[in-house]
Amino acid sequence: MRLSIACTLAVSILSSQCASAQGAVADFYRGKQVTMVVGASAGGGYDLYARLVARFMSKHIPGSPNVIVQNMPGASGNTAAAYVANVAAKDGSVIGAPQAGSLVDQLVSANAAQIKHDARLFNYIGSANSEVFTCIVRADAPIKTFDEIFAKEAILGSSGGTTRDMPMALKNLLGAKIRFVQGYAGTREVGLAMDSGEVQGLCGMGWTSIQSQRQDWFEKKMVRVLVQESMSGDPGLNAAGVPLSVAYTQDAEKKQMFELLYSQGVFTRPFFMAPGVPKERVEAMRTAFTKALSDPLAIAEAERQRLVITAISGADLEALVKKLYAIPKPVIDKLKTALEGD
Repeated sequence: MRLSIACTLAVSILSSQCASAQGAVADFYRGKQVTMVVGASAGGGYDLYARLVARFMSKHIPGSPNVIVQNMPGASGNTAAAYVANVAAKDGSVIGAPQAGSLVDQLVSANAAQIKHDARLFNYIGSANSEVFTCIVRADAPIKTFDEIFAKEAILGSSGGTTRDMPMALKNLLGAKIRFVQGYAGTREVGLAMDSGEVQGLCGMGWTSIQSQRQDWFEKKMVRVLVQESMSGDPGLNAAGVPLSVAYTQDAEKKQMFELLYSQGVFTRPFFMAPGVPKERVEAMRTAFTKALSDPLAIAEAERQRLVITAISGADLEALVKKLYAIPKPVIDKLKTALEGD
């Protein structure tokens, strides 16, 4: 009887503490504005997913604050990541929505020394989408299949991040003949350059993002998919016979390097809060994020925009990042060297 009374009392105390914490979180957010800082230009995939999350997340945050989106492109998402981690308020009123590479660039980027944030310290909210990255070229480009890229040069546009690193790995690990035209603000701008014939193609962009943003390319048969930059590929592309880049090497170490690079496809649309944000506010945001992407209205809106939701929880994303940072340093160093080429 005493044990039962003690257990009942403990549950009551814990429930009271939980309710008190929720109340404190609601009191903090009520009437406030939460800013979601997107590490890419407006109109691209990162921006579209961030605006979807922002639109439906508000009602699931205790206190129902208004959530607005602020675009902060630059340094392949690292400008936004550094701003949220080091400059923005650490009270829970700012969420970062960087590019996926911002989580691993301090490991593999040629500019790692210039990165001003530590992705291991982020308070992860979750990821909205997983992607299979691809290489696409104009239908009238000289290269018709990926096999031909080892004999003929492909001129590819790049906005940095995966659109540079993934084709750079194809070039320096597999021997693909690639010439880059860099400096575009985002994948939207690279797409416009493809339309004008300024460049022939684009690598390192997610398959679902390409479909959602440029359905006209496929309706008019303006582009073709050369290869999948993924360890397993997209079921539809696999069925269509589009090869995996990793099939072009039997070197176990190179395969491990590709696996690290392509891990960004697992957490393609990450969201985080800065180190130092109160734990209860981080947990509230994690819950709100999960609920927002499970909201039937959000799912319907995503389908309308041809955005595919494959959400990962904040806890799972945090565990995955820790696993990546535990990869042996010699493998990381060799991939970093491969990505430093021109």
